[in-house]
Amino acid sequence: MNFGFKNRFIHLPDVFFKRATPSPVHAPFLIRLNVELAEMLGLEVESLSGPDGLLVFSGNVLPDDSDPVSMSYAGHQFGGFSPQLGDGRAILLGEIVCRDGVRRDVQLKGAGPTPFSRRGDGRSALGPVLREYLVSEAMAGLGVATTRALAAVWSGETVTREEIEPGAVFTRVANSHLRIGTFEYFAARQDHENLRILLDYSIERHFPEIENAENRAVAFLSAVMKRQALLVARWMQFGFVHGVMNTDNVSISGETIDFGPCAFLDGYDPAKSFSFIDQQGRYAFGNQPRIAHWNLARLAEALLPLIAPDEKMAVGLARETLEFFPSVFKAYQQKYMAGKIGIPNGDEQDWPLVDALLSVLADQEVDFTLSFRHLRDAPIGDEGKFVRLFPDAIRARDWLSAWRCHLGKRGVTPETAMATMRESNPVFIPRNHRIEEVIEAGKRGDFEPFHLLNEILRRPFEEQPEFSHYELPPGPDEVVQATFCGT
Repeated sequence: MNFGFKNRFIHLPDVFFKRATPSPVHAPFLIRLNVELAEMLGLEVESLSGPDGLLVFSGNVLPDDSDPVSMSYAGHQFGGFSPQLGDGRAILLGEIVCRDGVRRDVQLKGAGPTPFSRRGDGRSALGPVLREYLVSEAMAGLGVATTRALAAVWSGETVTREEIEPGAVFTRVANSHLRIGTFEYFAARQDHENLRILLDYSIERHFPEIENAENRAVAFLSAVMKRQALLVARWMQFGFVHGVMNTDNVSISGETIDFGPCAFLDGYDPAKSFSFIDQQGRYAFGNQPRIAHWNLARLAEALLPLIAPDEKMAVGLARETLEFFPSVFKAYQQKYMAGKIGIPNGDEQDWPLVDALLSVLADQEVDFTLSFRHLRDAPIGDEGKFVRLFPDAIRARDWLSAWRCHLGKRGVTPETAMATMRESNPVFIPRNHRIEEVIEAGKRGDFEPFHLLNEILRRPFEEQPEFSHYELPPGPDEVVQATFCGT
């Protein structure tokens, strides 16, 4: 099978990657092919849906035009620097120039050990594969920049984690797999020549608009900073907790990547973290903007030799660039959160009202998604469902009064407010307890719940009355307190 790969990354110096070959599995089964994405990639859906596709997506056979590698990178993990990480369970099959003209990577995850596996088995358990498929495609449906799921395969084998679990292989598509940790890898080795090659490659691939910038390294840092600010603002809009914002999990392209111990908020709590390994809450929901800023500082440090020959001057230029992050992020956050309360193109004058509602949600532990979902009908006086979510209805009604007054001052009609909220507030998110149900069913060999949830999440902003129970938060015995990365 030929994928039409047009590879560039493998023509960089050998230090950027190591050759890697998928390890075959004995009894694979294709769980799901993302037909829509396959068509966008220009692939032959009929072939991919059959035995040939299964052989590729399981890692048993390589496409004829594949030249597989695992990528080199380093990273700060929970604040501590690891100079040698790399793709321990991921193999880049190749790059496709898609029908929209964008170059995208196609990568296998869980296809066996690579030169970077560090004594690991290079495999994935079924649960993390189903989680990444569901959540990455849900993010795409929500309009958030994200890597995509092309296929999920049951390997027919087991892996040993905390217990013995079914194994799986995941095929991921990304604008690229370049990370902040990729730059740290070369900076840690003081390999300035390859650091510059990486910068040039990254600009050519992701930021051609800054090709002729006076200081390309500063322009690149600024461009990455803006994309990260936008990305995290969108996460906050939908209550998404990434869970492991290490620098090796931060994509230069500004996509959400590495859906390990991720989750969505049920009750609103800025201090909420789900990852079992994040015991100190470093990557809690409300900390995500601060951590994004911290991660960008690590990118700036790596770029210093390319910013200016004089270190003091380089530090000054980097610091000057990064100082814009809080205001850039805040502008995005104000815009998207104002949209959630019905105000198009909102700004700082709308933030006090947003902040007041978030305070009430936090104090009363009200469901984040459901509260905004029911606020959508309040402009026309149908506020009953919204108010009933709050144990203290008086505070909810007081906020509604202030909100209606503010809408009037801003000249926002009820019709405009409703339309804006319907575009900003999903009816459906991949709730944690629903994902756990899907995973448990999958372990039994039942993938119908997985397929159903995927179909629901393809249209997250639409009413789907026959699936209204998927809107609901978990019952007391369904609450998911911790998630796991599966490595």
